[in-house]
Parts: sequence; structure tokens; C-alpha cells
Amino acid sequence: MPSRPSKELETFDNPMAERDYTIRIEVPEFTCLCPKTGQPDFATFLIEYVADKKCVELKSLKLYMWSFREEGAFHEAVTNEILDDLVRATAPRFMRLTAKFNVRGGIYTTVVAEHRAPNWRAPEAVNLP
Repeated sequence: MPSRPSKELETFDNPMAERDYTIRIEVPEFTCLCPKTGQPDFATFLIEYVADKKCVELKSLKLYMWSFREEGAFHEAVTNEILDDLVRATAPRFMRLTAKFNVRGGIYTTVVAEHRAPNWRAPEAVNLP
């Protein structure tokens, strides 16, 4: 197999570090295991962030997300773990991670976790007519 799951997140230099801009990454095929039943849980993750000096490299992100496939994890725990790992790797100005888990027993779960650098202020939204 040419690729294997990995917990290593690679980064690259932000090409426009002087500007606040939003990077949005959608991961529609996340899987982990229910820690109670061992059955698979499926989710779509949306990563939104304002990079500072580093951006996450996408192939390493794919392999990182794949690494949870055989791990048991509660939705809340895995969402916060992934956010912590991404923040540790990239040190962003702001990052929001939204995890939308597929229905299980008639219940949908969405977990939203955020990180904000201490001195960063969000720019004012511009509303155009």
C-alpha cells in the first residue's frame, strides 16, 4: 500500500502571512469507531482557519484523518483532539472545527470547537448591498 495513516501533520509557510484570510477544508469521509459498540461512526469535518505563519499540508491532513479509522472515540473527544493537534501544528490566529456526525440511533451529533490566538481580533464583516 503506497500510503498509510499517520498522526504527523505537515505544514508549509503561509504565502500571505501579512493578511487575514480564511482557509476552508472539508473532509467528507471521516470515520472512527464507537467506543461503546465498536461500530463505525461517519462524519464530515469542516476546518475553517485564519493562518498565521503556517498552513496545514493537505496530504498529511488526509493521512492524519485516516489514522482515526480504527480508534474508538466519543464525538466530543475526537473533535477536540483534532482541533488541538491542528492548533499545535499550525498555531493559527483562529480555527474552528465543525464535526457533523451521521445519524446513529435516530440522533445526529454536531460538535463545534474553536481556538483563538490571545491577541487576534476578527476583522469586521463587510456587508455589501
